[in-house]
Amino acid sequence: MVAGDFMRDDVILEKRDVLFQGFYRVDKLHLRHRQFAGGMGPVITREMFVRRPAVGVLVYDADTDCVLLIEQFRVGALDNEHPWQMEIVAGLVEPGEALEAVARRECLEEAGVAVDVLEKVMGFLPSPGGSDEHFTLFVGSADLARAGGIHGLAEEGEDIRVNVMSVNQALAAMQNGRINNAPCILALQWLALNKPRLLARWKKQA
Repeated sequence: MVAGDFMRDDVILEKRDVLFQGFYRVDKLHLRHRQFAGGMGPVITREMFVRRPAVGVLVYDADTDCVLLIEQFRVGALDNEHPWQMEIVAGLVEPGEALEAVARRECLEEAGVAVDVLEKVMGFLPSPGGSDEHFTLFVGSADLARAGGIHGLAEEGEDIRVNVMSVNQALAAMQNGRINNAPCILALQWLALNKPRLLARWKKQA
């Protein structure tokens, strides 16, 4: 058996306790899992940060070759050089919500932009070493000619600035470390690889 053959059934969950329940949740798991050398390993304990699924959107204007990135304070980046992070639009999925509906809602709430076409890029686990969060990334087509300003829901304490920049400017910001969060880096790298295809589909003909 190779590593890729191990599945969820190769883990035995002995006990699961909720250590903290607030806006987020922290669980403590007692489990055993199959080992590469064969057999089941001993019981180990792990704390896990429990989060609802999240959706992110890289908003792209093919006519101007520009992207929309939002900027807001992030407590997790408090000790970083840039606590105000440059990010793609993103939000948590409420129970029963369709991912595409969340993507469109968040673009309106966080950036004041209505996206035309949405294309699913991929789903991934941002931090599987300690969190169960699943993140679904989209790219969305939009006219960014009038995009900008301050957005977000006041009742949630959001203070979000919209930045519109060329793809080359965004890639430079990623390379010099100004953009240093994983979803935004992944989205921009994906765009750099797939931009010719998007331009062929989304750019208006003169």
